[in-house]
Amino acid sequence: MFPAHFYLSNKEKRRYMAEKDPRINKRIRAKEVRVIDPDGEQLGVMEIDDALYKAEEFGLDLVEVAPQARPPVCRIMDYGKYKYQQKKRNAEARKKSSRVEVKEVKMRPKTDDHDFETKVRKAKAFLEKNNKVKFTVMFRGREITHPDIAYDLMDRAAEMLEDVATVEQDARMEGRNMTMFMAPMKDTSE
Repeated sequence: MFPAHFYLSNKEKRRYMAEKDPRINKRIRAKEVRVIDPDGEQLGVMEIDDALYKAEEFGLDLVEVAPQARPPVCRIMDYGKYKYQQKKRNAEARKKSSRVEVKEVKMRPKTDDHDFETKVRKAKAFLEKNNKVKFTVMFRGREITHPDIAYDLMDRAAEMLEDVATVEQDARMEGRNMTMFMAPMKDTSE
């Protein structure tokens, strides 16, 4: 329900939040660190005070980039600029990623041919937009004694959509419903 840090005391929250970001300047706990200058050149292993002095000479921050290494690796950089670039990179990655939604098309065993074709056309539109489609045939009352009618509907739908989609999960009964999943075909041109 709530994030993990919601239940922590204020002191624990600060520690939790601090662990998510790399340690910078005075927050670095190691006595010795391997230092890399802003151009990417190694300056070698040095005491933390010397490394902080070196960073101050450049007018930049000392950022711990590999805390698990022995000794920890620190880089001299503009931390504010680094965080900004990272934020932009993450936003760009989110923008490029596409979420696949599952759209549902519901039918009944008594669905007429015209209604069935309309629903299949709608499913085709979903599939062309790179969404998965879940076909559901709902049974009421004694209709459940005729699952063969629903299997026929599912087969017809799969046959009509075979040029744009593949059956991801065959038709199967789930209580009083029969479901089948179809996924859009992968582009081979990419």
